[in-house]
This record gives sequence, structure tokens and C-alpha cells, in this order.
Amino acid sequence: MAVPDVTVPDPTVPDPTVPDPTGAIGLVLARPARLLGVEPFFMEFIAGIEERLAERDLSVLLHVVADHDAEIAAYHRWASRGLVDAVVVVNLVEDDPRPAVLAELALPAVVVGDSTLPCVRTDHAGPIASALDHLLELGHRRIARVTGPSALAHTQARTAALVAGCAAAGVEPVIVEGDYSEESGEKLTTSLLTLADPPTAILYDNDVMAVSGLAAAVGLGVSVPSQLSLVAWDDSTLCRLASPALTTMSVDVHQFGVLVAESLLELVDGVPVAERWSPVARYVPRGTTAAV
Repeated sequence: MAVPDVTVPDPTVPDPTVPDPTGAIGLVLARPARLLGVEPFFMEFIAGIEERLAERDLSVLLHVVADHDAEIAAYHRWASRGLVDAVVVVNLVEDDPRPAVLAELALPAVVVGDSTLPCVRTDHAGPIASALDHLLELGHRRIARVTGPSALAHTQARTAALVAGCAAAGVEPVIVEGDYSEESGEKLTTSLLTLADPPTAILYDNDVMAVSGLAAAVGLGVSVPSQLSLVAWDDSTLCRLASPALTTMSVDVHQFGVLVAESLLELVDGVPVAERWSPVARYVPRGTTAAV
């Protein structure tokens, strides 16, 4: 009986069917490039990712584009050229097409938000309830919120939580949409404070809008915090250096990035990706909140 030839793979010779690792993780930001220079969140977030990835000699390939169509085009280029080992997807929107595109391209991805793909989730309802409870305890009943873009899933989640919490307290909030910029914070705060019944408390979706909102209030002669309480989101140096220093819903953004990197490393290693939640935003009182 003839013994069939058996070829034993040489472990020292790379398998040509398995792509070589690139040593890069892709991150596409579909947002105005001008905001990256003034908004601390993404710089701290990326720093957290890079700190953990550097331990494995991996780096972040950052690409800033105008919209999701351009982002998807970047994924197609990266996948066809084998430029990255995996990508991070941020700022989910309703009926977001990106997870399906990435699955079709077989481009490994970690999503920041709820997804059927490996993801790092965030509790938005709990921190909103905490912020609202503090404002209600201070006696505020005319409460406003300056949001980020309404298409974003986390904006919608925060808005739904605020509306539900206010309804339970018998309060009707005023909600206006911003874009995270200094200009929108100033403009929307001015419009709120010139209403017939202006709010006595405003909650902002980021630190930049809150700082510019504080400046707008001071410019209108509204005393903070004796006449108006302000709460920022995503604590940063901007909030601590403001005068008075801003009360915030503080998030450990750097650790958020580290957690995302942990999921990325599991993904590229081909092991199960653990379920992770981002650090919970916590209320940090400073000089911009007081009793009515």
C-alpha cells in the first residue's frame, strides 16, 4: 500500500493566504477638522488608545473626513490595500450603515456604542439622571440642554433620558441643538437667556459649548451661579480654568480610550472580545451651580 505524500508546513515560512499585520489601527473622524483643535475629547481619547497600543508596537492611523460617505470610502481603500489591522468606529447614528459595510469588507472593527460588532458601550441615561437630580435638588425647574448633533445615537439617548426624568419631576425642559462648537454654544445660550422665561440651569453636551455659554451669560449681565447654573459634559482643562470653574459631568476620557484599545487587541489577536463599558460620567460640582 502506497503511503501518500504529506507536506508539513514550515513554521518559519509565512502563509501567503494570511495577510501580514500592518501594525496600524484605523480611526476615521467624520467631523469638521477645525473642531479637533479646540475640543479636547478626541485628543484625550486617542491618547488613551495609543498608550495601550504602543505596548504592542501598534499605532493609530487617523483620517479626518467631511461625512460618512467619505468615511466609508476610506474603509474601502484601507481594506483593498491592507493598510490597517482593524478600525475604531465612533459617533454612531440611527440606521448607521458603517457596521454593515465593515462586515462586508471583512475589516475587523470595534464600535464605540451599542452594536452587534465588538463594542464598548456607554451608559447615557444614568449620568443624565444624576445631573438632573442635582439640579432639581438645587430648586431648578426651568432647565435647558444644549445638545450635540441630534443625529448622533448618544445625543438621542441623553435627550430621551432628560425628557423622561423631567416628565417624572413635572418639568418641561427646553432642548436646543448645537454642533459642539464655540459658536453654537454662544449663540444658543444667548437665545435661551433672552426668552421671556429664561432657564435657570443649562446642561451642555460638551465642554467647549459650556465655556462659550458661560462667556455669553456674563456678556448679557447674567450672574453665574446666583442667577444661572451651568453644567458641562466631558471634564477638561477648559472647564477647570474657566472663571468660575465649571461644574461638569466628568468622564475619564483617557481610560475610555484604553478600554477601546483593550478590545482592539483582543480583536487582532483573534480571541473573544470581552464586553466593556466606558467609564461612567460623574457629577463634579464647582463654581457654576447653586440653589435658585
